[in-house]
Amino acid sequence: MIPTSYPSPEEIARLSARMLLEIEAVHLNAADPFTLASGLPSPTYIDCRKLISFPRIRATLMDFLAVTVMRNAGFEAFDNIAGGETAGIPFAAMMAERLGLPMTYVRKKPKGYGRNARIEGVMSEGQRVLLVEDLTTDGGSKISFVDAIRATGASCNHTAVIFYYGIFPQTSEMLGRHGVTLHHLCTWWDVLAEAKSSGAFDGETLREVENFLHDPRGWQEAHRR
Repeated sequence: MIPTSYPSPEEIARLSARMLLEIEAVHLNAADPFTLASGLPSPTYIDCRKLISFPRIRATLMDFLAVTVMRNAGFEAFDNIAGGETAGIPFAAMMAERLGLPMTYVRKKPKGYGRNARIEGVMSEGQRVLLVEDLTTDGGSKISFVDAIRATGASCNHTAVIFYYGIFPQTSEMLGRHGVTLHHLCTWWDVLAEAKSSGAFDGETLREVENFLHDPRGWQEAHRR
């Protein structure tokens, strides 16, 4: 069902951050940093995959994402909703249900047998496709998915995520150069503000996280092991 209520972007960001904190999808640890896929340290880690296990929260966030996309991109802007393998698949399915559109998904690479396809489901030439994922850090994986969609003859000029790191300015620039607009619900700045307000973490941890958010590359360099 298409949502009919439209909270402000600021309220969506605040409530989205609150829900991520409530289900403990947010992990902060400055004393023993997490190791990212890049191999670099970080005092922050977020697990949006946990959302699928919380029906009320996942439903609210999907309503928020549908509203955000329609408000920013248009009410009749898309013909197909594509999820990125694997975390984006359930969220794409929920978005497609809300918007009354076909759903497909994009593999990270061809499966290596059968049709050797990257696109699963029916995607047609000329369709306007919205790429949906759980989050984006630097936008790199989005480019690969977008290129796979465009190779079918469909267009993909928008991607929507629940969470956007919001600390690497080159992300929006890179996506923009590729002709892709990013839509998101909240960032680390929103989570930090809500964590401070709710007292979810101790003050020292939050101060160190704030230092990281202001200069992530500098913080990572200083904390290399």
